[in-house]
Amino acid sequence: MSFEVKHLQKKFGEKQAVEDLSFELKSPGVYALLGTNGAGKSTSIRMMLGILSRDHGEVLLNGENFDTRKVNVGYLAEERGLYPKYPIMDQLLYFASLKGLSTDDAMERIKYWGDRLKVTEYLFPERKMGKRIKPTLADQMSKGNQQKIQLMAALISDPEFLILDEPLSGLDPVNTDLFKSVIHEEIDKKKYIIMSSHQMPVIEEFCEDITILNRGKAMVQGNLNEIKKSYGRVNLFVKCDEDISGTISTLGIKVVNDTPAGIQLRVKSESEAQALLRKLSDDNRTIVRFELREPSLHEIFIESVGEAANDNTQEFTTNIAEEAVSE
Repeated sequence: MSFEVKHLQKKFGEKQAVEDLSFELKSPGVYALLGTNGAGKSTSIRMMLGILSRDHGEVLLNGENFDTRKVNVGYLAEERGLYPKYPIMDQLLYFASLKGLSTDDAMERIKYWGDRLKVTEYLFPERKMGKRIKPTLADQMSKGNQQKIQLMAALISDPEFLILDEPLSGLDPVNTDLFKSVIHEEIDKKKYIIMSSHQMPVIEEFCEDITILNRGKAMVQGNLNEIKKSYGRVNLFVKCDEDISGTISTLGIKVVNDTPAGIQLRVKSESEAQALLRKLSDDNRTIVRFELREPSLHEIFIESVGEAANDNTQEFTTNIAEEAVSE
C-alpha cells in the first residue's frame, strides 16, 4: 500500500494556507508534518481526509482517490471534539457504530482500551451502596482523560491508517509516556501513520520521513537521517575545566551558545574541529567533553524556517543548549 499527496493547495481569502504540498508514504511507518502553529499542518490533514475542500491537488491510496468511506482510518484531531454533555460510553459506542462495529465487538475493544489507557473507572463505574452510578459525561473528565477517550475513538476500529494531529499536546509526563507507548505499538503493527507536531523530540522519536512547513510551504522534505547527513558534522560541543574562549577566538570558530554546561560551536569542517582539539591538547587543557555531531532537528528547523520559528520559540519544548547537554 502506498499513500501519496500531490500538489495540495488551499487559500482562505488572500492567505495561502497550503502551497503545493506533495509527499509519499510508500511503506508502513510514520510520516511527520512539522511546523509552528499556523504553518498549515492541520489544514493539510483536513484536506487529505476530505473535511476541507482542496483548491488543487489530489490524495491517492494505491493510485486511486483516497476515500475515508472505503478505508479504515483513525483520526485524532488537534481540537478535542467530544460532546461535553453526553456519556462517554454512549459516544464511544456511537463512534464504533460509524465504523461498522457490532455492539459486542465495540464493548470488547472499549474494555481493552479502557484498561490500556487507565480510564476503566469512567467507562464502567462500580455501584455504590447497591445503587448504579450515573454515567460519566465528557465535561466531568480532565482534559488529559478526555484526550484518552478521543484516542480510543481513533483506535477502536483497529485502523490500518492513522492520522495523529498534535497527539501529545497538553499531556502531563505520565500520560505522555502512556500515549507514546501506544503509538509505538501501532508502529509495531505496521500501520501507516501521519503525525503532525511542533515538538522536536516527538518527531525524532517516531518519524523517519518529514516535511517542515512554513506558512503552508514545504521548506525541507525527505528522510530525517539523510537530511541530517546532508548538513555534515559541523556542530561541536566542548567543555574544558579551563577557560578556552581565547583559543576559540584565535581559531575564528563561531560560538553558537556559551553555557555553564559547555560551549556549542559551529565549525566549517571536521578539520577545523580537529585543529581545535590539537590546540587544546597542546595547551594541556583538561577536556571534559568534545563532541562533533550532525545538526539536531531543532537546529535544522530554525535554519530552514528562520524568523517565523523565532516568533514561536515558546512553542518548543527543547532548546539547543538542552539538547547538547542531554545527549
